[in-house]
Amino acid sequence: MRDDAHFVARCARGLEPQLAAEILEGELGSITRAGHRSVHFRAWRPYDTGVTALRTADDVFLLGARGREAGRTRSALRTMAELAAQANPEELLSHRNALAPHPTARPSGVEVSASFLGRRNFNRYDAEDAVGEALAARLGVPYHPRRTEGAPPPDYAAWRLTLDGTEATLMLRITPRPLHRRPYKQSTVPGSLHPPLAAAMTRLAAIGPGHTVLDPCCGAGTLLIEAALAHPEAGRYQGYDIDPTALAAAGTNKRTASLDHIRLHRADAGRLPLPDTTVDRIVCNPPWGTQVPPKARLAKAPTAWWQELRRVLTPTGTAVLLLPTPTPLAPAIQAGLLPTHTQRIHLSGTPTYLTKLEPKTP
Repeated sequence: MRDDAHFVARCARGLEPQLAAEILEGELGSITRAGHRSVHFRAWRPYDTGVTALRTADDVFLLGARGREAGRTRSALRTMAELAAQANPEELLSHRNALAPHPTARPSGVEVSASFLGRRNFNRYDAEDAVGEALAARLGVPYHPRRTEGAPPPDYAAWRLTLDGTEATLMLRITPRPLHRRPYKQSTVPGSLHPPLAAAMTRLAAIGPGHTVLDPCCGAGTLLIEAALAHPEAGRYQGYDIDPTALAAAGTNKRTASLDHIRLHRADAGRLPLPDTTVDRIVCNPPWGTQVPPKARLAKAPTAWWQELRRVLTPTGTAVLLLPTPTPLAPAIQAGLLPTHTQRIHLSGTPTYLTKLEPKTP
């Protein structure tokens, strides 16, 4: 692979800064552009497997071709098909196979997934067919149309086409499945967190050696697992949940991830069985009723929950939370927690707020 191989990492809308920071901190390459849900970068080292280990990315691709959109009418489909002529699929497949193992070195077919911003006089399947048929013809293999045949066979090469209103980008997925599908996530419950977002939250928490890390509403354990995988140097990982089903799911996932040092307990997040000022970092997706209803003390006295967080945090502690709106912060401030970072994230079109809070100093 050339030292300047070009990659495109895709992420949830709003996580582009965290993804770019992870790429730079991992010394994976130079950022060439950041746009809607994507960060482009050129590799510093050939075949660096760190490219396929990005935690805040939904997926990572090799850049095949890029060109200006030719409009929003069906005539633009011809221009999209020309992207396949600009790409070098044989070379890209060779690079892909060097970066990640696949069922077969030579794919038996081609599949394309397309997405675009704004309205068009064609749908995603029209765009997929235009590009997929052209790629299949170049490679001399069958094309799998998602329009009529659903999910493709696992040994088909996965291509991605994005249209952002200005440019069309054609990419080849590197890994056999998207990065956001974590192998450890064998069990889920309502409200389970998107793993790359959980990874971004743990990065914002700045977990360090010897820290005690708490998730008082741990659900299926995604936040604690992402934190423990990224920061094994922390001292203790503690998860609490009042729902036995959630704790069972978290237990399954932590065992799959081989993280036996994560401790899980059943408890009311509004009355944590912890001494005062003993927690260094809190990471949590609280149940505010959007997907999971609050229970126990959180349902009866939601504002008192902030006082509980403030009670267990050390004076130099940090809490990183995912909130449905910025409005719950007034009682947090009254409890002595000051917001130092708020960032809007979009998941499946729904805005949520990534918020960092620290104890108010006297």
